[in-house]
Amino acid sequence: MRHHKLERRQHLPTPPDQSFELFADAMNLEAITPPWLRFRVITPGPIEMRSGTLIEYRLRLHGVPVSWRTRIEAWEPGRRFTDVQLSGPYRLWHHTHSFERDGDGTLMRDVVRYALPLGLIGAFAHLLVVRRDLERIFDFRRDAVARLIESRSRSDFIT
Repeated sequence: MRHHKLERRQHLPTPPDQSFELFADAMNLEAITPPWLRFRVITPGPIEMRSGTLIEYRLRLHGVPVSWRTRIEAWEPGRRFTDVQLSGPYRLWHHTHSFERDGDGTLMRDVVRYALPLGLIGAFAHLLVVRRDLERIFDFRRDAVARLIESRSRSDFIT
C-alpha cells in the first residue's frame, strides 16, 4: 500500500485557543468543505469533541455517494487533534491539525497521511484525480477558514 502525504500551513490572525475553537465544532466542517462535495455531517449535534468521538458524514465524489466515518484519535484543545477514517473512500486517512502561537496569531498545520484502495487502479486514480481533488479541497478550506475567522473577529467588535 503506497502512502501519500499532504501538508498545509496557514497563518491565522487569532491566538491558538480561538483558532482551535472553529474546529471544536464539527458542524463547521460543512462550511469549510467545497459545495461540490455536497458534504453533510450525519451525526446529530451538538457533537462533544474529545478523544474517541465518532463522526459520520455523507458526501459525493464525482457524483458517487460516499459514507465516511471518523474517530477523533487525539484531542488537545488549543494545540492539536487527529481524526482517522474508520470507513470511507480511503484505505488510510490520518489527519492531524495543529495550532501553535505565531506572533499575535496562530500557525495552523494540516498533515494528512492517506492511501488509496485498489492497488494499481488506486495509484492511477491518485495521479489523475485524487491528488488534484485534495489540493482543490484544501485550497477551498484555506480560504473558507480565513473567511470564518475574519467574520468571527468582526462580530466580536459589534455590540
